[in-house]
Amino acid sequence: MLIRELPRLVNLRSVAILLVWLTALPVTVAEDVLVIDNGVVRVGIDRDKGAAITWLSTASYPKNMVNLADPGRLIQQSYYAGSSLDRRSDGQSDAWSPWPWNPIQGGGVGSWAHASKFERDADTLFSETTPQLWDMPNEEAKSVMRQWTTFEPSLPNTIVVRCEFVSLRDKNDRWGPAVMRHQEVPACYFTRNFVHVRSYLGNGKWREESHTPGPPWQQAEPPQKAMALFDASGQGVALFCPASTQRWNFGSHGEGLSDDPEAGPCMHVASIDLVKLGPESTYSYRYWMVLGDEQSIAESLDVLGKAYSQERAELTQP
Repeated sequence: MLIRELPRLVNLRSVAILLVWLTALPVTVAEDVLVIDNGVVRVGIDRDKGAAITWLSTASYPKNMVNLADPGRLIQQSYYAGSSLDRRSDGQSDAWSPWPWNPIQGGGVGSWAHASKFERDADTLFSETTPQLWDMPNEEAKSVMRQWTTFEPSLPNTIVVRCEFVSLRDKNDRWGPAVMRHQEVPACYFTRNFVHVRSYLGNGKWREESHTPGPPWQQAEPPQKAMALFDASGQGVALFCPASTQRWNFGSHGEGLSDDPEAGPCMHVASIDLVKLGPESTYSYRYWMVLGDEQSIAESLDVLGKAYSQERAELTQP
């Protein structure tokens, strides 16, 4: 019964995200942003947004592709664990009750997380963040998220991100023991103009994926563990995550083709894994983001597929 409810929980949080931008704190351009740029791709993380990825662009598309409308957007780590609880007496948002233990890198409803470690070493960005629980404003989750962001060797249009999540919950806390839940690995939100969604089939071939405004999001099973979003000019961004084991979430929200990173309308894609996170679990995985036109993205995805298609996430727990 519980496993059948897991996709519903992921989509329920997606519904919640639509409501947050109506009441969230105003989004401003952050000064404390670390960036690496190899002349082809530029990627940045923001200390005051949990060190999530808040900037992604290319020489051919110099604008920011990432949607920043609220703490639930961005390109970020997001996890689900334990039982769904009604905590409204403690200040839990009515819109997200009952809700499981859900640490979010960017922050909770109406509040932003802050990175405690925030470093750039040559072409690598490193961060360490205490995330916030999604259903409560300003409630830190007993956990740590670490993230390493760099360029994939020999593929200048590709970044690789390693994520590590360490749960530090009390063994007998109110959320209880480990249960199987779907995880977004990672959750990605882009500007609304990247409206053309395609699953990669390998050898330069693509499958167009239709969608209507959501959530609930559409779902697809990309055979090469890669999906891309393109704008009208043919520029795009692909997510490759060999650690995914379930159908992916994707789709649009809102109308129009805005390229404004702070606008409510957006595009979403999330590769999904099914994981049993316990109070003291450590979970890690890698994903890649490939930028450019359809041909250059396809060529890089073929290289990544040959090198990493067998890679899986790692889970350890006492």
